[in-house]
Amino acid sequence: MNYVAQRLLTFPLILLGVSVLVFVSIRLIPGDAITAMLGTEAGMMTPAQRQALAAYFGIDQPVWSQYMRWLGGLFHGDLGISSIYGKPVLTVILERFPLTLQMALMSMVIALAIGVPLGVLAATRNERPSDLVVRVFAMLGQSTPSFVIGVLIIYVLSVYFGMVPAMGTFTPITVDFWASMGQLIFPAITLGFAFAASVTRIARSAMLDVLSDDYIRTARSKGASSISVVWHHALPNALIPVVTLSGVEFGYLLGGAVIVEQIFALPGLGRLTLDAITQRDYALVQGSVLFIAFNFLVVNLLVDLAYVALDPRIRLGGR
Repeated sequence: MNYVAQRLLTFPLILLGVSVLVFVSIRLIPGDAITAMLGTEAGMMTPAQRQALAAYFGIDQPVWSQYMRWLGGLFHGDLGISSIYGKPVLTVILERFPLTLQMALMSMVIALAIGVPLGVLAATRNERPSDLVVRVFAMLGQSTPSFVIGVLIIYVLSVYFGMVPAMGTFTPITVDFWASMGQLIFPAITLGFAFAASVTRIARSAMLDVLSDDYIRTARSKGASSISVVWHHALPNALIPVVTLSGVEFGYLLGGAVIVEQIFALPGLGRLTLDAITQRDYALVQGSVLFIAFNFLVVNLLVDLAYVALDPRIRLGGR
């Protein structure tokens, strides 16, 4: 519990640093927010109209004043008003987040379901043909960009099967389970392919280390079956680095799904953030990045706590 309390105390400091970084970075991008928002119509505005619009969105004040005003709103759950959608930023984010979260979860399930068994297979058949095949798959998966996988999936489905994945729409899983899964299965495969390759390599390496430990030889000398040794004795300890990788990767899946969302035209959080950057929606960019950073911190905290469940010998905090 002390470790959890320490981590929770660091959350505000980390989020504060992220807020400063993103607040300054978005304002370093060349261009004017009002012009980006209105396009050619911005040239038709009078100075008074432009000033009134800037005052409405709070961008007429000095940068430090804008930041303090925005920071003060955070303590009341107010992330500002989106200049694109004209709605509270938090409302817009929560509308888009379920898609990205579901896709990330599906990608992780796919990656673990493929990567862990393949890693175990490769480790138990070290230096055999099956091990070589698995290692080649892992190298291909890690060296192939996700956008290439996505384009290939769309090409194969459209040319050889006469179908195109659902694009531009999303049905919440609470409304129609199978429709929702069908809309996101191919984006999830695209996003999870490289992740599966990483899991395979980490699981193989960890299993090779664990299988050479003394307690594994002891289990075998006592007559334990090979299946029991591998899946009940070795695998739980070998999963620790896999859990570490999964936690870090899941955070990246939440924040880095923008390419896949662009390819499949999905209205997710990553695409929302990209659109906000291109249109200089300061409040939406700041809120989205802060929201992603918070989720990343929560996921990593859960991963740290999962270590104890997998191996009680681990003492967090270096004890």
